[in-house]
Amino acid sequence: MNKKPTRRLERNILDGNRISEEDAYELYEWDVIDLARAADGRRKIAVPGEIVGFIIDRIINFTNICEAKCRFCAFHARAEQVDPFELSIDDIMQKVGELKEMGGSQVMLQGGLHPDYTIDRYTQMVKRIKETCPDIFVHSFSPAELIHIAKKNDLDLVDVVSTLHDAGLDSVPGASDLLVDRVRHHACPNKMSVDEWKTVMEALAHRGMKSSATMTFGMGETMEEQIRHLSVVRDVQDRTGIIRAFIPWSFSPAKTGMADTEPATGMEYLKLVAISRIFLDNITHIQAGWLTEGLKLAQLALTMGANDMGGILMEETVVKATGVNTKANVDEFVRIIKNAGKIPVLRDSAYQVIQRYE
Repeated sequence: MNKKPTRRLERNILDGNRISEEDAYELYEWDVIDLARAADGRRKIAVPGEIVGFIIDRIINFTNICEAKCRFCAFHARAEQVDPFELSIDDIMQKVGELKEMGGSQVMLQGGLHPDYTIDRYTQMVKRIKETCPDIFVHSFSPAELIHIAKKNDLDLVDVVSTLHDAGLDSVPGASDLLVDRVRHHACPNKMSVDEWKTVMEALAHRGMKSSATMTFGMGETMEEQIRHLSVVRDVQDRTGIIRAFIPWSFSPAKTGMADTEPATGMEYLKLVAISRIFLDNITHIQAGWLTEGLKLAQLALTMGANDMGGILMEETVVKATGVNTKANVDEFVRIIKNAGKIPVLRDSAYQVIQRYE
């Protein structure tokens, strides 16, 4: 049964005060309208005005040969949903060239945990992009990949980050799945631990690099474990200040090793967006996950505390491997944002406005 907000908690939220984990548990019981009102009030504190940003970018999955073999992933070669492949650097550059022709500004290189790649392979990719297209922002790899590179090459993590940064890596997506070791032991036991994710974020901060944080929910976790994930993210942001955005999305179980998992509902997604906005008082931008949730639900998320639509994504293959195939373009983003009563803006990787669509 939905409960009316307590005046104390509602006042704390609208005054911009930090809430506790216990407070967050109460938010799950609120009526969605009350929760939306509180989250939007919090959003106005973090991001005054009504602009909603998006960026034109491209995810380039350069291989799906990955030794992590996560149960929640349908993309890695051993999941047998996508044939094994590896892109050459020339292949990658062709895709970057197409991104530039479209007016894109950011590329995301992702490749999982390849058993044979050395750090030279990663630096070559980044250097080639920067030498050919110096204005393209390279927001690439992931904390798990950086941990993997360090272990495979017997290198210190800070040295790995420094080497890639010197090669031209601008920032790293803070892909974190779910930062709860119990869930990780079931869903991705061969991937990094929660402590290793924290270590990567500290290493990026040491080098002065920015990141983000994600949350893949609906993998059998409890409400308490969802809040634990948010607490890890908030604590890391308190220490480092490097997280530009938080991106929650629901797990798509079809065709994965966890296909019997009950998918999260749209209402669960919207409530989590709102709770994230309220709880993560130190992160400015909350993204609406249109790729996994669909464009209509993402539009609703803009009333629940989200203020960004993320990337147009010229190419995406990991989520597509589960059977989800949502597509969008600039005109569609502009229409959806305007119909939500917001002002659409094209932004860069630092969330600076490039163009407004009045």
